[in-house]
Amino acid sequence: MPTRQVSAAAAVLLLAATGTAADPLPRKHTNVERLAPDRLAAVRAGVDRLRARRADVPPLPGLTDYKCILHAHAEDSAHTGGTLPEMLADAKTAGVHAILLTDHYRPPADFIDGRWRGLKDGVLFVPGAEVNGFLAYPTRSILPRMGLKGRDFIDTVTAGDGLIFLSHVEERPGHPVDGLTGLEITNRHYDAKRDPVSLVALGLMLTDPRQLAVLERALRLYPDEVLAFQCDYPAVYLDKWDEGTKRKRLTGVAANDCHHNQVFVVKMADAETVLVGTTVDPDDKKQRVTAALRPGIREMTRGRNPGDVLARVDFDPYYRSFRNSSTHVLAPRLDEPAVRAALQAGHAYVSHDWIGDPTGFRFEAADVAGARVAVMGDEVPHAAGLTLAARLPQPALVRLLRHGREVARAEETVEFRHAVAEAGVYRLEAWGRLDDEWRPWLYSNPIYVR
Repeated sequence: MPTRQVSAAAAVLLLAATGTAADPLPRKHTNVERLAPDRLAAVRAGVDRLRARRADVPPLPGLTDYKCILHAHAEDSAHTGGTLPEMLADAKTAGVHAILLTDHYRPPADFIDGRWRGLKDGVLFVPGAEVNGFLAYPTRSILPRMGLKGRDFIDTVTAGDGLIFLSHVEERPGHPVDGLTGLEITNRHYDAKRDPVSLVALGLMLTDPRQLAVLERALRLYPDEVLAFQCDYPAVYLDKWDEGTKRKRLTGVAANDCHHNQVFVVKMADAETVLVGTTVDPDDKKQRVTAALRPGIREMTRGRNPGDVLARVDFDPYYRSFRNSSTHVLAPRLDEPAVRAALQAGHAYVSHDWIGDPTGFRFEAADVAGARVAVMGDEVPHAAGLTLAARLPQPALVRLLRHGREVARAEETVEFRHAVAEAGVYRLEAWGRLDDEWRPWLYSNPIYVR
């Protein structure tokens, strides 16, 4: 939510703007327009049509497609609203197999010691930290070396089978990639941060009883679609990745960045004033909104007492965040060493699972005889007859990119093939058509043709 008082005139000007970044496929609706009930209903109808056409894809021999969550917070800061038991329960509801935690670093606490690790009721937990601009997953405690910077810190984390991913890429687009396991290629927090227009729109809806009722109904009927309304093509993340993979192998992962802290409340200050914020915001950090700006506040406060919570709207329970974005890891078994090895190798892809269950998705290279020679994340020599192929469980628009530039496209397809004419780093995107818009669905890790 915005932290400054916004005038009615300024709000109108903000709502007239789009607040969105350019996508490689044209958009039809602004983010604010996507919040309209008829738009949400149309998106859900599109999701249902795609789901009806879904067909299972056989798994690759010896590998299982595990749905994993990276960049996840519970019980680790004043601005985190969720708990570990809540996270576990919602992981089971959302079909999540593994959660790689990223505690906010709070010395002298050690994020490795005392945290959940291993299988908990069928869900694998791996401890880690969000620190120094990274998602850090060392294999053992590095508490005495947490003060290190730059490459010294990176090498400390990655000793043995440790993993480290550049986080919040928009804040450090020039950061070197040397020594990194990979980087985030999408981040839900960034979607919100670059779209203040929609945050103003939500604030206006929360402070009018009729618009609030519309929002509450939308969340009941279309919870995934509401959480995803701001999600755009993450160009700044993908550009960084594409440039980096020209030099070295880098695993792309989804930054779920879930805290269960987007539970918005409207609290009565007096008959003419409310406080708007989240359940983790202290009252002095909430935005004060008056009836002079939003006359409906008088109706909301009528018969109520100062301090009363007039509205509570939960946008991001863990299970909904887990459906919004995830990293699918192709590994031989569900344990920490296998998941670490698969992420190190780039045997993974990023998906917005609310658009469709991507389980079974394949992106691979085959030789002239049709034999598989590489899966995503692998390196393969360029040779005559080399072909890149993909199989998807539901129809999508497929874009094949070399060094970030589109080299081939196919619409409404579940199978895709492309003869490789030159060496390069190739990755694949799949988009779903929802409400007459193409929305990004999944991003493969690259195949490196040398």
